[in-house]
Amino acid sequence: MTAGPGATERRRGLGRLGEDRAAQWYLEHGFEILARNWRCSQGEIDIVACKDSVLVFCEVKARSSLRFGEPFEAVGLTKQSRLRRLCAAWLRSNVQNNSRRGPFEIRFDVVSVTGGSLDVIEAAF
Repeated sequence: MTAGPGATERRRGLGRLGEDRAAQWYLEHGFEILARNWRCSQGEIDIVACKDSVLVFCEVKARSSLRFGEPFEAVGLTKQSRLRRLCAAWLRSNVQNNSRRGPFEIRFDVVSVTGGSLDVIEAAF
């Protein structure tokens, strides 16, 4: 069975909503959002945020239901490895040419959004 014509757009909208809610959470907790949907040839980072000396690379997963499990369960080893590579690429292109100089504590978070629920898993991997 294939998805209907509007299914892709609905998924994108759900993803945007999840990322908006995640970014708001970081702002409310004193973080500065440095980048959203940062892209390079290797992929995309949903959110890069900073607070003090902590630099957070965040993967946001949003689902409309738990029918296929918790959203964070979609961040397996392959996605984690990709995010680590993307982190290195972001650092190469942003930190060395910026007034923000380390040392930074690097943290990888996963934000799981389902319906009205938002769960932030700090230092998820």
